[in-house]
Amino acid sequence: MKTHQTAFQEGTWVQISETPSFSASNAQLVLVFGERMCLEKVQPYEYLRSLYPIADIVINSTSGEIYGDSVHSGTIISTAIEFEKTQVRTTKVDIENHFQSAEAGEKIAENLQREDLKAILIISDGGRVNGSELIAALNLKTDNKISISGGLAGDEARFEKTLVGLNDNPKEGKIVGIGLYGDALKVGHGSMGGWDVFGPEREVTSSEYNVLYKIGDKAALDLYKEYLGKYADKLPGAALLFPLSMRATPDSEPVVRTILSIDETAKSMTFAGSLPEGALVRFMKANFDRLVDASGKAAQSSIKTFSNPPEFALLVSCVGRKLVLGQRTEEEVEVAREILGPKPTITGFYSYGEISPLNPTAHCDLHNQTMTITTLAEA
Repeated sequence: MKTHQTAFQEGTWVQISETPSFSASNAQLVLVFGERMCLEKVQPYEYLRSLYPIADIVINSTSGEIYGDSVHSGTIISTAIEFEKTQVRTTKVDIENHFQSAEAGEKIAENLQREDLKAILIISDGGRVNGSELIAALNLKTDNKISISGGLAGDEARFEKTLVGLNDNPKEGKIVGIGLYGDALKVGHGSMGGWDVFGPEREVTSSEYNVLYKIGDKAALDLYKEYLGKYADKLPGAALLFPLSMRATPDSEPVVRTILSIDETAKSMTFAGSLPEGALVRFMKANFDRLVDASGKAAQSSIKTFSNPPEFALLVSCVGRKLVLGQRTEEEVEVAREILGPKPTITGFYSYGEISPLNPTAHCDLHNQTMTITTLAEA
């Protein structure tokens, strides 16, 4: 596996890394992560197509761009991958609203399904999709046997619109699936949060899809405001600092759910993923040191099954973590690089939702407020 990275910074394209003997004419896959307004202005597809004539080029908007051990805003980061023993296939589906999420997942799985399918990377619109329904359908269609990871596109902290494109400049309402094929490919995963939980665990008693109406016998928004105290006046922005931990069933591993919006009239909260009735939830708050440490633990998990260092690492973290960490944001990328070592090419983005198994042996799920890491190597 060989890679080539370029960046659009301060009005020009510059090379930032290249593996020896990389051939642009043989690259099969290009992952492009960029700030939404920058993507709209630059329209980078034609330039990238001129560099990589046969590659599938996947572009999405972000809430921050990652490469190496650093975090950037207002840039475009392009990573071309030349596999030596792995085949790549891609597919794209359109989505108009979150009710089509499960159908989109089914279509992607059907279009990519093949006997030698080893892994699926998902790059999805982050505004119209219900990520948990998308991933549940993908898991079902692949019998929970295929490694699935990726993320939902971002739009800084604006939440106006997100863009995704396959072999075209990115647009709203697109979901791209990338299939990786062949026994030579080794895949690792890690996903960790690092948030502190507080208060008792409570049952979701009224919800619809990703809208939460009641927790126990109280309106969800009223209870949430009680726990936020002085921060309640800063809603909905403050919601990113206080996500929910959710267990779909008493036997489930907890996942984190980010609040996207609130409805003062209905006393409800809308989340980035489903919160089914009967689920158990707890409030969460930031712990700066634990957030950074969690990134290191995710990196350790992602290389647990590797006998040699990985060749490539995709980091997808949450916009909420970036807002909480502020000037310390780079620390979570630096600690991941320290664990992964100098060999792998690192790229990634800050997202509206992270797609990953919790560990190399778990089925895939949608996460919020986590650092997720997917590692790749060829035998």
